[in-house]
Amino acid sequence: MSMLQGEPRVITVGASVLAESLDRQAVPRLGVEWRPPLPGTSQALAKVLADPRREAANRTAAGRLTSARPRLVAARPAREVLGLPARTFLHAGPPIEWERASGPMRGALAGAAIFEGLAANAEEAERLLASGGVRLDSCHHHRTVGPMAGVVSPSMWMFEVADDEYGGTAYCSLNEGLGKVLRYGAYGQEVIERLRWMGEVLGPVLAAALELSGPIDLRSLIAQALQMGDELHNRNRAATSLFVREIAPSIVDASPRHAADVLRFVNGNDHFFLNAGMAAGKVCADAARDVPGSSMVVAMARNGTDFGIQVSGLGDRWFTGPAGVPDGLYLGAYGPQDANPDIGDSTITETTGLGGFAMAASPAIVRFVGGDVSDAVAATRSMYEITLAEHPAYQIPGLGFRGTPTGIDVALVARTGLLPVVNTGIAGRVAGTGQVGAGLVTPPAEAFIAALTALGAH
Repeated sequence: MSMLQGEPRVITVGASVLAESLDRQAVPRLGVEWRPPLPGTSQALAKVLADPRREAANRTAAGRLTSARPRLVAARPAREVLGLPARTFLHAGPPIEWERASGPMRGALAGAAIFEGLAANAEEAERLLASGGVRLDSCHHHRTVGPMAGVVSPSMWMFEVADDEYGGTAYCSLNEGLGKVLRYGAYGQEVIERLRWMGEVLGPVLAAALELSGPIDLRSLIAQALQMGDELHNRNRAATSLFVREIAPSIVDASPRHAADVLRFVNGNDHFFLNAGMAAGKVCADAARDVPGSSMVVAMARNGTDFGIQVSGLGDRWFTGPAGVPDGLYLGAYGPQDANPDIGDSTITETTGLGGFAMAASPAIVRFVGGDVSDAVAATRSMYEITLAEHPAYQIPGLGFRGTPTGIDVALVARTGLLPVVNTGIAGRVAGTGQVGAGLVTPPAEAFIAALTALGAH
């Protein structure tokens, strides 16, 4: 009877027709956003949600992810830290063979073969790779992440990041800069010469400087950069500046002969910190691996053909779907017809609560990937619906210093129908082109559906 005697309290769900009618009549209402679950997930979702291990397991996995303490400890050659044989190359994303590799992946692999002296030119390199003369493996299988094509060959120098809390170690190559670079599939003479300079000068100078300076606290540096306007995937200007501030005195002390060239190179590349940040993300995510019953994602990665995820409770298994073409802004005369499908391990940033998940901290990012500031804020807010925690150190001033949404749960993805927000660079689809733009991309639902199904049967 109270409903008949008082003012109605209206909740609107689903189709907007009723809500719009009430708004026109100035009737107060509470709007509830509802989306159907991902198709074909009902049975598996019910099993996963009913798993008695899940709640505690996810609490453990998310706790490890957010409490890991990554520190940059060294720079060393890949052959030394990863034990890479002369004819083994690592690449970004789930495992892939040469036959299925995209243009930028093929270009980067060919460039690595030239750099290593296994081929004199691109044609020789392609014949070598097509014949199986080089073994290919995923970076993630070696505690490593690689941006874009992500190719790592034995002579390349790597950042080494250690986790003070759980004892893990992760690696990432050094950042070459923007434009025509190996990670975007370019392999011209200027690319090879830059890689040689990085091996002969940049790597050794950074190694010597880190020996003098001691470890650099990446967790603290990332937290500061977020409050200075970075989101740590496609905007790293503040983080790179903070890194230079930390390391510059030791570079000068360790190598006065090369200090000016090294600092000039780093200063000319706002994304230099990205690779150290990726290794930090990898070591944090690895701390959360192998928790039985956990439905939390511990890796998202793309190889230019497939988009893959790994889940804490499912070991090293990859669950994949087709990589999508990013929607964004293009450089010069390039357009969508020139874009390769999504590529790179840099989605380890989103996996750990940064990148697209932290865009509300970085209003300037919209000028690089498209949209406006309200879109960036909305993207971050939506990710709280599919994550298990708010990062205690990575905080967003514009949201009242709320922690970034961290720890993607495949069950929440399936239940809400929301897919992770990823911002990314765009590689040209033709080998040798380089970067053609930057934008946003939606991961394939198939990868999350497959992981959920496996969890339901596990």
